[in-house]
Amino acid sequence: MLGWRLAISAVLIPAVFGLFWFDHQVGRPAGPLLLFCLFVAVRGAWELNDLLRVRSFETSFVRTAILSAIVVASGWVHVLLPPMKGVADQLAAMGPIAAAWAISLLVLFFAAALRYTEPGRTMETLGAELLVVSYVGGLLAVTAQLRWVAEPHFGYLVLGSLLIGTKGGDIGAYTLGRLFGKRKMVPRLSPGKTWAGAVGAVLFSSLGTWAFLRIATPMFDADTKPPSVVWSLIYGAVLGVVGLIGDLAESLIKRDVGKKDAAALLPGFGGLLDLIDSVIYAGPLAWVMWAMGEALRGQ
Repeated sequence: MLGWRLAISAVLIPAVFGLFWFDHQVGRPAGPLLLFCLFVAVRGAWELNDLLRVRSFETSFVRTAILSAIVVASGWVHVLLPPMKGVADQLAAMGPIAAAWAISLLVLFFAAALRYTEPGRTMETLGAELLVVSYVGGLLAVTAQLRWVAEPHFGYLVLGSLLIGTKGGDIGAYTLGRLFGKRKMVPRLSPGKTWAGAVGAVLFSSLGTWAFLRIATPMFDADTKPPSVVWSLIYGAVLGVVGLIGDLAESLIKRDVGKKDAAALLPGFGGLLDLIDSVIYAGPLAWVMWAMGEALRGQ
């Protein structure tokens, strides 16, 4: 199984970085990234709907997929307008996302009202559909804003730092957990998670993020200094912790509905949600930290 995981990773990682390189060449509109995010939103909605079709949940894939895609696409509205200065551009981007999410809530309530027949089923389904749109569409839409949170040519430096931090945390948690893990964190929810693994997640994420920012920043702009060591280590540690919580959050969904993986998309990895859970969970907080850093740098 380990060999199969390495083989799939050898294909997936270059493919993702190839997409990022192509989108970087396109510039501010980020059309390739939009298409990629729409695919992730629709596929993620399908997986989450499939997970939640238990007990009294009767979720609609079509409805939640369309609304998730609309929420994601709303994050590109700001690229159609003249760019604003600094973080104001990013704050303007959040308005359409919030509006799209609010309208999605109204649509879901209206659909629930139309299909109501008897007590005991409607609210559970409504809550499940709102979870799909929020988890897949909302988190992904905000995470995608890292593409523009810094200077335009630094978009993939920022997104790359998120991927390195969260996936480095996954590697650290697995490595130290296997080597030293004895005390379980939440055995009923995720038996494989240990406190040693949590330390590994923070350690690998911190050091990996710091190394990436130090090495990669001059590649994007030779005249720009990398972020400070302290900020990079703290930022990486935050990604490690929040990414680990994101993994537990998805485990909560799967365990509560009695499933091991989100889907059988890739042998050894599970579904798409199993691959991106820590990334989209940590993405909004990464955006906040970069936006604050940019605001302080602009003063």
